[in-house]
Amino acid sequence: MQDAAQRLKNLAEQLLGAELPVRLRAWDGSEAGPPDTPALVVRNRRALRRLLWKPGELGLARAWVAGDLDVEGDLYEALEVMAGLIWERPDEERRSLVEALKDPEVRGAARELVKLAGPFLPPAPPAEEMRRRGRLHLHTKGTDKQAISHHYDVGNDFYELVLGPSMVYSCAYWESPESTLESAQRDKLELISRKLGLKPGMRLLDVGCGWGSMAVHAAREHGVSVVGVTLSQEQAAFARKRVADEGLTDRVEIRVQDYRDVRDGPYDAISSIGMAEHVGSARYLEYATDLYALLKPGGRLLNHQIARRPQEDESAYEVDEFIDAYVFPDGELAPVGTTAGLLERAGFEVRDVEAIREHYALTLRHWVRNLEARWKEALKLVSPGRARIWRLYMAASALSFERNRIGVNQILAVKTPVSGASGMPLRARTWNV
Repeated sequence: MQDAAQRLKNLAEQLLGAELPVRLRAWDGSEAGPPDTPALVVRNRRALRRLLWKPGELGLARAWVAGDLDVEGDLYEALEVMAGLIWERPDEERRSLVEALKDPEVRGAARELVKLAGPFLPPAPPAEEMRRRGRLHLHTKGTDKQAISHHYDVGNDFYELVLGPSMVYSCAYWESPESTLESAQRDKLELISRKLGLKPGMRLLDVGCGWGSMAVHAAREHGVSVVGVTLSQEQAAFARKRVADEGLTDRVEIRVQDYRDVRDGPYDAISSIGMAEHVGSARYLEYATDLYALLKPGGRLLNHQIARRPQEDESAYEVDEFIDAYVFPDGELAPVGTTAGLLERAGFEVRDVEAIREHYALTLRHWVRNLEARWKEALKLVSPGRARIWRLYMAASALSFERNRIGVNQILAVKTPVSGASGMPLRARTWNV
């Protein structure tokens, strides 16, 4: 009888209809597949049961988070070759599991996989998976607060280990790949400040203020008064201490508050950095309308947001199962054109769009490097499953940005008054750092 790795390799290739581009290492120590490639390690039969009960991305995610599946070797290389096999195959080479099971050989392979998996009981999902009672009330204030807490309230010390001293959890702005993460994040905050035209005495609303980086930078470097809002209790506690340590309590207020509950406008400027991905398509026009109402005439909004590529059939768009269950529950990405259109429907005049896709790939690779370099320390701060989630999500996201599967854009929009005087410079991009 063949060893477990060879059996798995044969079965996987029959089910996928293609050769596996990585080695397989099974729980019995056996290996199969091309040498000198990363190894996909199947640590136990439970990994197979997870895939059988939840075929596709969620089953793979559960096996990864639980430690039933692992990668030995270069994680980026493994993800690249697997992406080419599973996620990025041409449509004509794809076939659904239902279609595949019409083939007698594939049905035989599926039966063999069931036998190899052992007792056919559904393994419980890892504890790190977001639990829901349904998806009928997405993006209510209550569900948004729960989703934000799931992602951000996992320990400020863990985030500081990954993000570094800047504690900025969004795409940095790189002068060159040799720049430091700290300088690139500082340049990003300064770029946003200049696009918003911040000056002493102005009022800035920072929506989704995180750990207070933008609020502190704007108050310290540009002399503005800032209100920062977040739904995360842990972020707010960290940001308030940071503001106090900087001696900026007279200029910066950090609130645990939904942006929909902000009532003390008008503001001269609003920054929304890496927050709008949490809003959801059903609520996006409401989000844009609320921010428009909070601005003075002539006020500016800087909307920094991840975007996906448009699909031929937008109604067929599905949220990534791994991201939804383990990383950003209820998060949604939209094409940049859709976002710009909704901002304009809310009344804004879109004045500038800057695509900085490659910058996020560089940022994510630095975050992965930080996590891997301090892995043992990370495991003292969060569960092994949580650390594995962040490593996979950040590495896979870096490749998605590099391969143009997703992008990130800064949209500068103005609440242009009836007179038409936008207050914008005649020559664009005068704000470049």
